[in-house]
Amino acid sequence: MHALGASEFVLIALAALAAGIVNAVAGGGTLITFPMMTALGIPPVIANVTNSVALCPGYLGGTLAQWQDLRGQGRRIAWLVPTGILGGTVGGLLLLHTGERIFAVLVPYLILLASLLLALQDPTKRWLTKRIEQHRARGAPTIAMVLPLAVSALYGGYFGAGLGVVMLAVLGITVDDTLTRLNALKQLLSLVINLAAAAYFIIAAPILWPAAAIMAFGALVGGVVGGRLAGRIRSSTLRYSVVAVGVLVGGFYLLR
Repeated sequence: MHALGASEFVLIALAALAAGIVNAVAGGGTLITFPMMTALGIPPVIANVTNSVALCPGYLGGTLAQWQDLRGQGRRIAWLVPTGILGGTVGGLLLLHTGERIFAVLVPYLILLASLLLALQDPTKRWLTKRIEQHRARGAPTIAMVLPLAVSALYGGYFGAGLGVVMLAVLGITVDDTLTRLNALKQLLSLVINLAAAAYFIIAAPILWPAAAIMAFGALVGGVVGGRLAGRIRSSTLRYSVVAVGVLVGGFYLLR
């Protein structure tokens, strides 16, 4: 297990605080915490596992905040929650069986992919809003949601950064509903996928528990701060700043 010093814990706490603010305003906090942990010498798989466990409280908060918008979606939830649990667990299993060496090779590509997904968040929401308002087709059969959601859940259990954008797009294509209700469903599924992966990691993976605890607390405080700053900071400006950081970090890892 990787040993951390006091200064490293401070850096992790600051990264988690920044991630909490970013998640509350724009999303993409994982692009701050994960690179910070690997930069401190934590092996990529352990860093990813620890990051996944630490994110659970944030996903719970997001789900509770939109709980009212889940009313009337019981049939969808009955189909998609088990799919999310299965996909998140399989994604976590694949991560642990990938091994540090192979995962380290994949890290720059995963960071760049997450950066791209974050950059597409605003265009995705605009497209979904236009589709919902102008092209309200019949609701797709429930089974049509399962396969693309399963693939998204597998990615979420494996790495997860940018998962919300992927799931919102999938739900927007396969479900006929308002963007607000789709976003609430996305929040619940993000929680379920992350909890499933985290539960598997707790049983089968080495976790840096002190770092996870500090990250969870820092992200919680950052979320409160970010919530208060949300009306004063343009989310798009902050989001593209995080995208730029992600591209730089991904490019650095790729060249290294």
